[in-house]
Amino acid sequence: MKYLRFLIMGVLFGITLSKGEIISWYRIQEMFRFQSFHMYGVIGSAVVLGILTIQFIKRARLKDYQGNYIQVSTQEPGYARNLIGGTIFGLGWAMTGACPGPLFILLGFWGWPFLLAILGAVLGTFTYGLLQRYLWH
Repeated sequence: MKYLRFLIMGVLFGITLSKGEIISWYRIQEMFRFQSFHMYGVIGSAVVLGILTIQFIKRARLKDYQGNYIQVSTQEPGYARNLIGGTIFGLGWAMTGACPGPLFILLGFWGWPFLLAILGAVLGTFTYGLLQRYLWH
C-alpha cells in the first residue's frame, strides 16, 4: 500500500502517453523525418514544464516521500558528453521507434517485440554502470 500512489501515477502517465499518441511509432518516425510538429511540441512542452518544476522545487525547498530535502544538481554543463549521450540515445530511439519512457506501455500494447527494446535499455544501463568510472562526467 505504501507504493500504491506511485503505481497510480505510472498508470496515469501511461494513459496520458498513449492517448497523446506519444508511443506511436508513426509519430516518432514523423518527428525524425521532420514531417510533423506533434512530437516537437510535446517534447518542448515537457522541457518548459521541467524547467518550471525544478525552479519551484528549488524555491519551495520541497521534500521527497522519505522526508529528505530534494537536492537539485548544480553540475557544470558538459557539452561533449551531452552530445555523445544524446546521439546514442537518439540512435536507439530511431532504431527501435521507442523512447525508454513508454517501453512498458509499448510492451502492453504490442507485446513481446518490445522486450528486445527493454532488454537493450537494461543492457545499456548495465554497461554504463560497468564503464562509469572510466568515462568523464
